[in-house]
Amino acid sequence: MDGQPTAEVIEQIRDIPIYRESLAKGYFPILDKPEIARGFPDNWMTPRLAAALESGEAEFVLSTGTHHARMQIIRPPYFLLRSYYQLWSEHPDIAETWEAGCRRVSLTTVLATEHVARVNAARRGTTPEPVPALDDRRLDERTCYVNLRLDPALWERDEVVRMLAEIRAARQAHPRGWYHLDCSGYHLAHLVRKVGEWGLWDDFPPPASIIHAYEYTPENVRRFLHQHFDCPVIDLFGSTELGYLYYSDRRGTYWPHLDKMSVELQPVAAGSTIYQLIVSSVRNPYMPLIRYRSGDCVRTLDGSPDAGKIAQFCGREKELLSTPHGPVAQGDLDRCIAETSPDIFGYQLRLTGDAEAQLMYTTFHGAPVELPQASALEQGIGELTGRRCRLAHRTHLPIGKSGKYAWLTTGS
Repeated sequence: MDGQPTAEVIEQIRDIPIYRESLAKGYFPILDKPEIARGFPDNWMTPRLAAALESGEAEFVLSTGTHHARMQIIRPPYFLLRSYYQLWSEHPDIAETWEAGCRRVSLTTVLATEHVARVNAARRGTTPEPVPALDDRRLDERTCYVNLRLDPALWERDEVVRMLAEIRAARQAHPRGWYHLDCSGYHLAHLVRKVGEWGLWDDFPPPASIIHAYEYTPENVRRFLHQHFDCPVIDLFGSTELGYLYYSDRRGTYWPHLDKMSVELQPVAAGSTIYQLIVSSVRNPYMPLIRYRSGDCVRTLDGSPDAGKIAQFCGREKELLSTPHGPVAQGDLDRCIAETSPDIFGYQLRLTGDAEAQLMYTTFHGAPVELPQASALEQGIGELTGRRCRLAHRTHLPIGKSGKYAWLTTGS
């Protein structure tokens, strides 16, 4: 399923209105989110889909919209969860924890927690509680969500104590004392810092495996997690509408998980070695996406458009920074920071003029970076972006309404 769809795929999409013109022409152009939304859901409706919606085998959901406009899609219930479980169960480094029946504790955005609480309330025909109890935060018998605050940097001691108690309960439910920790890398790093600050390590049992899969995890954050946990720390890449497409091994190498799908890489600009993902997938039988532009960007090991050589998922296409020598992605800034100062935790590059920028940053230890590192960073970021850069240490960086951090902003 590379590029234009195969005859087998064409048979699966033949009756879907959105693809009729492409089928007639024998060519499938790149499919963008606005085109998916235009005329939705009639542009996807078939007798099979109508019957699936009526029976509950398909449902309407919204994509997360973390760094882009939210998009309504149709998929089977628990589509993303099943994709996650399949990958966890097959992963060469952590399949053992799946097979052992580990409970999964999810430490991620409060939006994810609230979604689970809404689903459970809908099942009961009730209104979600403002502060959902633990039973209302269970996605299924295996998974519970523990975060109840938008900004993890603002967790208070009693919140951390509660979350650690819920983690211990998941661990105690397993005969070997194992549990699987699912997280945003940032959220887990914040928890580690809070646990250290308040001397709560004895109350934080080590997980048997960790997956972070919710947002871009900076290299310094990954390093920080590896320093504190003696278990595999795995990254997954995917989306609400596609499921999971790639996974890292415990050494950080990415491998494809392209069940019923294929990937093309196209440069984001002429001559650029940043590539955008173009995905063809029939994994979701009710809304197959053919040559769909996901909006995600990657870099490869050798700079070529070989989807088998992806080395880094480096950010979103809509967040690329234009520079005199071509577009720059979040992953490029992240590499510059990680190579210069392992102490930097969070960061945000603020464009303050046509040729100026300010890097606001926090550190793991709470103090500003040393002067030689600061000078090297200002020089390195200046060379990367083509802007005069100055550093500004902060004790706190604001988090977005989605519960995730933006790396690039504008303003004075």
